[in-house]
Amino acid sequence: MEYKEFTHLSKKGVHMVEVSDKPVVKRTAVSRGKICLNEETINLIEKEEIKKGNVLTTAQIAAIAAVKSTHHLIPLCHSLKITGVDVFFNLGKKDIEVEVCVTSLGKTGVEMEALTGVSVALLTIWDMVKSVEKDDEGQYPSTKISDIVVIKKEKK
Repeated sequence: MEYKEFTHLSKKGVHMVEVSDKPVVKRTAVSRGKICLNEETINLIEKEEIKKGNVLTTAQIAAIAAVKSTHHLIPLCHSLKITGVDVFFNLGKKDIEVEVCVTSLGKTGVEMEALTGVSVALLTIWDMVKSVEKDDEGQYPSTKISDIVVIKKEKK
C-alpha cells in the first residue's frame, strides 16, 4: 500500500490546537458562579441537615474531579498537568457562590477547567438539595444556576 499524504483540511472540520512549540509556564484561572436556593435550604446546608450528606464537601470533591476530567468532557481541550485546585463557597441568605481556582504547569490555559469545576460544583449542590427545593408539583421555581464567569486568568 502506498503512503499518500493528505494536505487539505476541511473547513467544516475541527482540530486540536498544536501547542508543542509553546513554553511551559505556570497558568492560573479563577471562575465563579452561583446557585439561588430557598432560604430554608441554605439553613439546612449550614446545619448539615440535608439527607444526602454534607453538600459543600461533596460539591468540593465534584469540582476537583471535574477539573481533572475536563479534557474528557470538552472534545478539543488538551489534557493538562493540573498542579492545584481550590474550591471556595460563599453562603448568602438565598444563594451560594462557588469559586474555583485552578493552576497548572503547561502550554495552554486552564479557563475551561475552572469553568467546568464551577459548573459541576453548582450542579452537585442542586442534585443534593433537589428534594427540599421542589414545590408541590415537583418543579424548581426558586432554584437557578447563573453568573458562571472567568474572573481571572494569568500566566507567569
